[in-house]
Amino acid sequence: QVQLVESGGGLVQAGGSLRLSCTASGSIFSINTMGWYRQAPGKQRELVASITSIGSTNYADSVKGRFTISRDNAKNTVYLQMNSLKPEDTAVYYCNAFGVVVRTTPGKYDYWGQGTQVTVSS
Repeated sequence: QVQLVESGGGLVQAGGSLRLSCTASGSIFSINTMGWYRQAPGKQRELVASITSIGSTNYADSVKGRFTISRDNAKNTVYLQMNSLKPEDTAVYYCNAFGVVVRTTPGKYDYWGQGTQVTVSS
């Protein structure tokens, strides 16, 4: 079984910074893409940023230039550095691992973390 554990959320003033971390654990052979999604109250979950195993990144337009995603493949860990935070960034942030190959079971699987709250005050 694979688990994703997130950390780093919290309360910050507008203009501040936070760094989220997510580590995948279990019998993992490889992970294709890791990413961060967020869901604000009353809104659909949306992609914030993603990164492939070779470092290709993708960002939502609303966070380009402010957020940076990075990854440590050896640790199965993905990070999200969030700068110049705005009140509209307030949401629960979820870590996602896409295309996970596990050592014990054929196939590829997707996993989600439990979510971490980010609140930006104005």
